[in-house]
Amino acid sequence: MKTVIVGGVAGGATAAARLRRLDENAQIVVFEKSGYVSYANCGLPYFIGGVITDREDLTLQTPQSFYSRFRIDVKTSHEVLDIDKNKKTVTVKDLKSGKTFEESYDTLILSPGAKPLKPDLPGIDSPKIFTLRNVEDTFAIYDFVQKHKPEKAVVIGGGYIGLETAENLYEKGLEVSVLQRPKQLMNTLDYDMATFVHAKLREKGIKLMLGCNVTGFEEKDSHIIVTTADSGNISADMVILAIGVVPDTALADKAGLEKGVKGCIKVNSHMQSSVKDIYAVGDAVEVTHFVSKEKASIALAGPANKQGRIAADNICGIHSEFKGSMGSSIIKVFDLTVAGTGLTEKAALKAGLECESIILAPSSHASYYPGAKTMTLKVVFEKKTGRLLGAQAIGKEGVDKRIDVLATAIMAGLGAEDLKDLDLCYAPPFSSAKDPVNMAGFVMDNILSGRIKQFHFEDVDKLPRDGSVTLLDTRTTGEYSRGHVEGFMNIPVDELRERLGELDKSKKIYVMCQSGLRSYISTCILNNSGFDAFNFAGGYRFYSAVKNEMVCAESSLPCGMDK
Repeated sequence: MKTVIVGGVAGGATAAARLRRLDENAQIVVFEKSGYVSYANCGLPYFIGGVITDREDLTLQTPQSFYSRFRIDVKTSHEVLDIDKNKKTVTVKDLKSGKTFEESYDTLILSPGAKPLKPDLPGIDSPKIFTLRNVEDTFAIYDFVQKHKPEKAVVIGGGYIGLETAENLYEKGLEVSVLQRPKQLMNTLDYDMATFVHAKLREKGIKLMLGCNVTGFEEKDSHIIVTTADSGNISADMVILAIGVVPDTALADKAGLEKGVKGCIKVNSHMQSSVKDIYAVGDAVEVTHFVSKEKASIALAGPANKQGRIAADNICGIHSEFKGSMGSSIIKVFDLTVAGTGLTEKAALKAGLECESIILAPSSHASYYPGAKTMTLKVVFEKKTGRLLGAQAIGKEGVDKRIDVLATAIMAGLGAEDLKDLDLCYAPPFSSAKDPVNMAGFVMDNILSGRIKQFHFEDVDKLPRDGSVTLLDTRTTGEYSRGHVEGFMNIPVDELRERLGELDKSKKIYVMCQSGLRSYISTCILNNSGFDAFNFAGGYRFYSAVKNEMVCAESSLPCGMDK
């Protein structure tokens, strides 16, 4: 059996190694267009910033190490130009010699990945504009910074690559602006959660220009001018273009493979394409979202590696299926960890799901043990069934652990109420006896059972201020005096029982505190005393963070640029 693999990074390299482990006699040939194989895509921005200092650390394998360990023939700087599905051959060009040749196969695995979006804008081909997708791109950016000592950089795009590159350029001493056409960074988050990322970047001095439409580029003197439709011109020394990727499906088109959502290669659960003996894996393939069951394009290393293994299994006669992707992802934004899994609230609503969300502000570990850090946790679930739909978390510690637990719970089919019963490890330096995931389960159980009703950020400004309802802040008088929502009266929770007579039972009561805990306790007191009370999800801490971002974004500064 001879298998040819097109693309030698995540999915392709994994497929090659798995094939060898399953079949010692298989002939395996890998063609990789770039000069590197099995490189660490996700680590590329950190070389630019100097976190990773050795160029060799970016490559997990070399053609030589692949051959020494697995006897796999890996050819870098070789571009596959065409596929003849009838003859079962590929046409290959050696990019160093310029020669072309044909290579036969019994089975073919396509792992071409995705390529950066590069819109057809005036000046887009300037040597001062960079994309970041492979090792060569990384070295080009690094060498430019080392040689030209730029002072200002514009990053266009607020996704993972854009933000990681912005942070690393900032750490190299550059003044950085981030331009983003949508009005929030990171579309993997809901807007309310993204505001914490916005605030962190502004705190560091990175300028945000949100809702900003770039129209072109001009080189002037030694600078590059970014022109926009609505925010004036921005002068910089270099530009990083990180507005997203598209599946690289040129070969699939030539072979007549069936395409799916966003032009991705359509595959079945065995990673087989519409053409016999041609498999496809990685960023170029269509997947089924595990939660929504909708077809999707999810360009992440984790799914790509799994798909490579699954394709190899099936080629070797082992029944193996890809069960879908939840898009579990994580990013470091300076000292923040930002992670998510499954559907955001906006994605759930777009998919037609009737959902509810909760927002907590738990500590990373027991609050009495030194060093505890507050995180913000948002969990989305179906209103009627309690089915977990997704989660997002932001904080300085413990975020990855909680999102991984929630991703596992979703994959296992656990419901919201099951989270309260999870037996999670506890010691004061690591967690609390009631872990944040357990706490999320308790809150959702209260909501699903009807014991607690809640209201959200978008409801606050809509609440009447005419006295027809009662707006109650149950923080201490000191906290209240330092800032509160207009129209909310103050009765500290510890005084509430003695002051119930000040409240009107005929009116609904909307209760807020700092994080949601004291207002929950207050809501229980009120409901058990005959009132109709609602608890605010997230607390004043959350409300003020989102509100401050909205005020900043709506200020006179262009597109929410920091003051």
